[in-house]
Amino acid sequence: MTFTTTPGGSRGGRQPRASRAMAWVNGQAIKRVRKGGTFMGMRLLVLNTLGAKSGVPRATPVGWFEGDNGSWLIVASAGGAIGNPAWFYNIAAHPDALSIDVAGVNVPVTATRLEGDDRERAWASITAASSQFSKYEAKTDRVIPVIRLTRR
Repeated sequence: MTFTTTPGGSRGGRQPRASRAMAWVNGQAIKRVRKGGTFMGMRLLVLNTLGAKSGVPRATPVGWFEGDNGSWLIVASAGGAIGNPAWFYNIAAHPDALSIDVAGVNVPVTATRLEGDDRERAWASITAASSQFSKYEAKTDRVIPVIRLTRR
């Protein structure tokens, strides 16, 4: 499978910074999701990837939305930053080593980057469900990727 990436934009917010506090919050979110729960009222999944350069396993909590036929939609918004989040490049580098933890179950998945009308329909449903994503879109001039995850 080919998973294309695109360059970052020329304007946007700063990429969220890694910190001890953020690592702790992400760790708590990952524990809760893997036990089958939610975190701070959000529907999250744990995206399990391999580092694009390092090959080291990575686990990232990511918000998700319902897609067609039981799929999950995730958004590489990075809060409206100029560039895509690291997990997006991890997917592109190692598309066959991808799984998610959702509702306490590990699911091997295949990622498809949505394009054209498929992306527009998904984006409309995502922004209707969470207006925050419209704010992220307004911050940057890059097209924010929407990824469909389907059970492998």
